[in-house]
Amino acid sequence: MLLEFQGYVLAYRLRAAVGGRVTPRGELLSLSGYAALRLERQALARGLVREGLDHARMGRLDQLSDELMFGFWLNPAEVAAFLRAAIRQGGHPALGDPGAFAALLTPTEHERLGDLGVRLVCAHHLTCLSLAAPLLDPDALGRVWQRVEATTPPLFVDELAGAGHA
Repeated sequence: MLLEFQGYVLAYRLRAAVGGRVTPRGELLSLSGYAALRLERQALARGLVREGLDHARMGRLDQLSDELMFGFWLNPAEVAAFLRAAIRQGGHPALGDPGAFAALLTPTEHERLGDLGVRLVCAHHLTCLSLAAPLLDPDALGRVWQRVEATTPPLFVDELAGAGHA
């Protein structure tokens, strides 16, 4: 769950940097706020599986998924939709430039990670953005997934350092 929260934080920062239609709604959630909404989403999903589809609960599940940016980095369809929207409004250097992506990290995160860690974080997340490209080529998608899994970053965001997880 901590890596999931960290992914949420970076997706939030990227979407805020790109701005426009992809700007996240509301403030960045704290770890405890994220966990509470994540547990609510999980309970809704379990209920829908057990009890069948319900329009109101399905709507709440979608709303929570959007707010939590659930699966943002690892869902090729989500990545593709984000990139299409970002490109339509002019793009952003962080969508392909490791230096610009590294600028999304705080100074303490840079310090915590060191140069090699920052490069790993940038490589991992920029590789995740490339998941959108090979949707129609299963072999290419498999190669991208291998690159994503080979670059899993450590825990580093400031919001987790205060929780004793540095």
